[in-house]
Amino acid sequence: MILPIVAFGDPVLKKKAVDITKDYPGLSQLIANMYETMKNAKGVGLAAPQVGLPIRLFVIDASPFVVDDEDEEEDDEDLKHFRKIFINARILTEEGDKWKFNEGCLSIPTIREDVERKPELRIKYVDENFVEHEETFDGVRARIIQHEYDHIDGILFTDRINPLRKQLLKRKLTDISKGNVDVSYKMKFPLKK
Repeated sequence: MILPIVAFGDPVLKKKAVDITKDYPGLSQLIANMYETMKNAKGVGLAAPQVGLPIRLFVIDASPFVVDDEDEEEDDEDLKHFRKIFINARILTEEGDKWKFNEGCLSIPTIREDVERKPELRIKYVDENFVEHEETFDGVRARIIQHEYDHIDGILFTDRINPLRKQLLKRKLTDISKGNVDVSYKMKFPLKK
């Protein structure tokens, strides 16, 4: 089932999410719905707060990120198969020199900005079967994880941009909250009348 994606301005997006247990009600259906919602919106990641749930869960499927052309990056093949579920995740370390990359967000449609992040991370999480993992990711895979991880900590990518640039986006962000934005997927707008 496709869920509505919560738009910028909804308090759930600024809330630090809580851990869940394996008996969380309807967890497997929620995960399936999140994947379907993300695919419908042509996203590569979706966190539970984006569908209104303040829990530490996010899903990733980077295959839409891969562009089929002759100038494919080396890690495109890795991205094509990068599909994971992260529950109760904790980033342990982030390393390397920060690099800029243009990011967008399903909760903040039509806005894209350069965000600086470190290129490598080590993360601990449990999967959908509550098997614990500790893994290292780098490059675009790390960036997607960092973006979704921010959501479960109540941080949006616009919180990571230059304050002056954010001020310049204030009107657009308000318009998104009010539903004055053209999107091709189902959304829930906090200030829509």
